[in-house]
Amino acid sequence: MLNSNLNSTRLGVASGEARVGVVILAAGQGKRLNCTEKPKVMCEIGGRPIVSYIIETLNKCGFDAANIFLVVGFQQEKVREYFGDKVNYVVQEELKGTAHAAYTGMQKLPNSVNQVLVINGDDSAFYSPQVISDFVSEHLRGQAAVSVLSVEPLNPSLYGRIVKHANGRVEIIEKEYLTDEQKKIPETSTGTFCFERKWFENMFPSMPPLRKLGEYGLPTAMAMANAEGKKVQVIKLKNNNEWFGVNTPAELAEADKRKGLSLRGE
Repeated sequence: MLNSNLNSTRLGVASGEARVGVVILAAGQGKRLNCTEKPKVMCEIGGRPIVSYIIETLNKCGFDAANIFLVVGFQQEKVREYFGDKVNYVVQEELKGTAHAAYTGMQKLPNSVNQVLVINGDDSAFYSPQVISDFVSEHLRGQAAVSVLSVEPLNPSLYGRIVKHANGRVEIIEKEYLTDEQKKIPETSTGTFCFERKWFENMFPSMPPLRKLGEYGLPTAMAMANAEGKKVQVIKLKNNNEWFGVNTPAELAEADKRKGLSLRGE
């Protein structure tokens, strides 16, 4: 089984063995959702906190609690009270972006972990165990420094796009900087990544912050890998319905409706 020690028999990894840890990004407040008393990931869909579903999925995949770290921040006690010792916690003292959160969590993983799955706690509630297993397997098989899970959402205009260049270079461009031609691209990042741990930890201290925001974003890791000639791969989600971003009250209501239908088997 996975058990955070992915073996070739179970997952069809081409060769060798890797120890995989998980960092779940759960520190954000959720200002667009008007969250004041609990963090965004603790907003409920289907009667449970959003982030609880990905933790359950990871458990079904066989990941040990010792290799799952939630990066917490705003109202972190609400997360700790709910999950107890089912996961480990690391505090992002300053909210400096997704890459900073990933780095913060990554440094707490056991030394034996050499590959890291990084997942947003607020948009991963619909992933099946198969999605996680397939994604990690493809990352290992490809021997990439960075792998990103992509999706074609119903309304891609809300997101940046994954741009694949003729020379093989891949990048994520934020929606504010897209050209008219790039806006036609339907594929975007889910925000779910796999990283070669050693490479990411060595790279992060020299990562430049995002323009205007002053934060450190995970898409920049792809740019850094490109610059170093490291392998970057895009792995496309087979079922677009297994990803749903929650950023507004309307999206939260829609996610709640979808999860409710799913739980009832409709």
